[in-house]
Amino acid sequence: MDAAQAVILAGGQGTRLRPLTSTRPKPVVPFLNRPFLAYQLTLLRDHGVRDVILSCSYRVGDVRAALGDGRAFGTRLRYVVEEEPLGTGGGVRNAVDLAGGTVFVLNGDVLTDADLGAMRRFHDAHGSRTTMYLTPVENPRAYGLVETEPDGRLRQFREKPGPDDVLTTNMINAGVYLIDAALLARIPTDRPVSIEREFFPAIIAEGIPAFGWHAPAYWRDIGSPAAYLEGQLDLLGGRARTTLRPPGLASGGNTIGDGVSIDGTAAVTPPCVIGAGVTLAAGSRVGPLTVLGGGVVVARGARVERSIVWERAEIGAEATLDGCVVCADSRIGAGARLASGTVLESGAVVAPNASLPAAV
Repeated sequence: MDAAQAVILAGGQGTRLRPLTSTRPKPVVPFLNRPFLAYQLTLLRDHGVRDVILSCSYRVGDVRAALGDGRAFGTRLRYVVEEEPLGTGGGVRNAVDLAGGTVFVLNGDVLTDADLGAMRRFHDAHGSRTTMYLTPVENPRAYGLVETEPDGRLRQFREKPGPDDVLTTNMINAGVYLIDAALLARIPTDRPVSIEREFFPAIIAEGIPAFGWHAPAYWRDIGSPAAYLEGQLDLLGGRARTTLRPPGLASGGNTIGDGVSIDGTAAVTPPCVIGAGVTLAAGSRVGPLTVLGGGVVVARGARVERSIVWERAEIGAEATLDGCVVCADSRIGAGARLASGTVLESGAVVAPNASLPAAV
């Protein structure tokens, strides 16, 4: 494939993902105990794209610390830092001087296993100069719709339709593009530009060959805490595919990190990812579909299911978590009950025997 480069747009502050992004940037929130963008780097590498430019602006030092130069994920990763955020179009334009030829552009909050090689073959076969990955969704009213001609040529974009609007399609922009780098030079450098609302509509209006491509694939925008949780459950359950493995050794359907201490009466029901240095006390039960970050302690008789727990959190004796996201260094008191949908910020403290509703 001659599209040897990619640009990942990761300049936002992740406001929809708060409180997860209160202490670390969205591109590197833990995902099966890997930084999230490692999955995009792996996808690109698996399709022959090893030169990646990351357009970012928020907590760049934290992103660099987690991803480095990309070699751990089989890529060459370079950083372009926006001093002033200039929208999705500006994020691409910022990187255009480093990119050449035909370039993949990915929104930095997309989890997908799309066949980028097939997308490139479609792009070439149709003489396209810019191709957009489209995906069907059950409720397209939450997104901007993309209408196409019978041959796949992009026709128009519709902003989020209202409840009384007639739906013409359930296809939406999936946030993965293949663009001739020469076209990116059209994007102004002195003001914010939306690639979706300005760049693509202008391309269509001028009759430049632009197509939508879609094929069966997993896709999820992980921009909210609920979607962040569901994306990891989908990876654990095999609904989303990746060649990136969690850190640790595979054992009985689970992945177990170094230095884990599991009492003989504790139970780990697969699939789970157990981070390095985790302690599971007597009678504790973890899983299925659970991720524990490094150094987590699950005390006697506690139960953790369908949940994501970040590093160094402590789950008190007989506490119960089901369908929760618990950020780093949190303390959950003995006997506490956390309902499905509960999200705890880093360092949160839950009193013993407390009962928390969802969305805390």
